[in-house]
Amino acid sequence: MSDYVRRVRAKMGNEFLLMPSVTALVFDADRRVLLARPSRRDNVWVAPGGAVDPDEAPQDALVREVWEETGLLVEPIQLRGVFGGPEYRVWYANGDEVGYMTAVYECRAIGGALKADGDEIAEARYFSAGELSSITLSRWARIIVPELLVNRGPWIPPVTWRPS
Repeated sequence: MSDYVRRVRAKMGNEFLLMPSVTALVFDADRRVLLARPSRRDNVWVAPGGAVDPDEAPQDALVREVWEETGLLVEPIQLRGVFGGPEYRVWYANGDEVGYMTAVYECRAIGGALKADGDEIAEARYFSAGELSSITLSRWARIIVPELLVNRGPWIPPVTWRPS
């Protein structure tokens, strides 16, 4: 948790907080996607990423988060989409409720070595499209990862809002 979120939480408690975030789709040479298993969730996999700090550019937050979580230095190469809604709402063990609006970027690794940080991330590895059915993806990763693994361009989910 950043100092900023800590200060906001001190004032508002566990109430719902909308947070800007970033997610990285890092592909290897075989077009497998990098996923991480957070330490706080048994056997659930996500794409690496996290919250954007105040005054931080989204692309910088993306590179920082992937580095901190996986030990890989990445270069964002394409914005693949921006996502939010009820599937991106998270309830943490301490009672905090957060709704993430996440910008998803395709990235390529340009340095570092793949190694889970051991604190926030317990395990990180690459998965092929065929392997996704054998693991449990988080609610939001089930939407983003399979679609963007197959579809190589930006993706906008169908609009569901209609005027009354």
